Amino acid sequence: MRQQPPPRTLSVLTALAGIAALGIAHATEVWGGLVPCALCLLERWPYRIVIVLGLLAAIARRGVARLLLTAAVLCLLADAAIAAVHVGVEFQWWPSPLPECAAPRLASGSVAQRLASMPARPSKPCDDPTFLIPGLPVSMAAMNLLYALAFSTIVAMSLQARFPRR
Repeated sequence: MRQQPPPRTLSVLTALAGIAALGIAHATEVWGGLVPCALCLLERWPYRIVIVLGLLAAIARRGVARLLLTAAVLCLLADAAIAAVHVGVEFQWWPSPLPECAAPRLASGSVAQRLASMPARPSKPCDDPTFLIPGLPVSMAAMNLLYALAFSTIVAMSLQARFPRR
């Protein structure tokens, strides 16, 4: 039987994988010039939580670490659900559940009042897919869906191997 690395290793790797997801998203904005939509920004929150849970699990006792990493798996599954909704919005299977994704509603009044109510930086519509790799018809939301599913599966399987039930 192959010896498993210590539970702290899984905890740190979980935090690092969350950091990698956020780092890639940030890099595409800074160096790739991609503008995130409201759903893209929402998809980043579970990774922030996973980072915190992974770091807490790294310093926690064994039983608590298992609970924290299980919560991280649930956060990743929630992120996969948000990404699945986003992919459906991109394919126009359903409208976005976020009001920020809809066209802005300008208040009645003078032109100056309407201009004042507009955002300083236009947001990207949620139904406009962003493709990171030219020629590969997989949007950033679809890549996030795949990453979150793979990430949650790996952590869940590692949890089962490293923290067997007694």
